[in-house]
Amino acid sequence: MSWQAYTDNLISTGKIDKAAIYSRAGDSVWAQSNNLTLSGPEISELARGYDDPSGLQANGLHLQGQKYFLIRNDERSIYGKHDAEGVVTVRTKQTILIGHYPAGVQAGEATTIVEKLADYLISVGF
Repeated sequence: MSWQAYTDNLISTGKIDKAAIYSRAGDSVWAQSNNLTLSGPEISELARGYDDPSGLQANGLHLQGQKYFLIRNDERSIYGKHDAEGVVTVRTKQTILIGHYPAGVQAGEATTIVEKLADYLISVGF
């Protein structure tokens, strides 16, 4: 399956409205849907946040120019919320998965979808 197919599958759930897959280092985009493109500083901030959360804890998470309140931050997952929408990011062995969910979607539903894809990718070596 192509990387683009993974982002398209996230979108097809109806719970994620934008998705992207970046390299684990954050230095290249492997796939994106619905124009979820991060600036260089945004993806660098996110990639660093898995190993050193202090910047995200102090300043929040920034994606596509929007600041998200940090809900969760550990070596695997970073979640952010802005008003009624949010973002779920998960780091695997080789990727960073990013899923944005719109207002009207429960955070738990979106989280489960992105985390399950991450589990699958980890199980097949990615």
